[in-house]
Amino acid sequence: MVGHAQWKLIRDKKITQGITESPETEDMRVEIRLAWDLGQAVYDRRTALGISQTELARRAGMTQPQVSKLELGGTVPTLPLLARLARALDAALSLELDGETSVVEFKAHSAA
Repeated sequence: MVGHAQWKLIRDKKITQGITESPETEDMRVEIRLAWDLGQAVYDRRTALGISQTELARRAGMTQPQVSKLELGGTVPTLPLLARLARALDAALSLELDGETSVVEFKAHSAA
């Protein structure tokens, strides 16, 4: 499996060499990038809370291997699962999509 940093290097090399990809390949790359961004956001929030993958899985009604796969960008979750993850991470999920740019973040609920 090619890591995110390796994928970016390969992409940049292809761009500088003028190699173009099919629309299907580019669509797949966008999906992979979005899944990786979401996985990174889950990881960042989980570690900020100081909880294990096992604990997050328990809170979200998942298994630890499912959390691991999600954090590695290996799955695209459903909207109901995203809602459960936000609750389990005591946060609001912020997802901004604008063309080729995306920002995924779990924003902690402020203490009232």
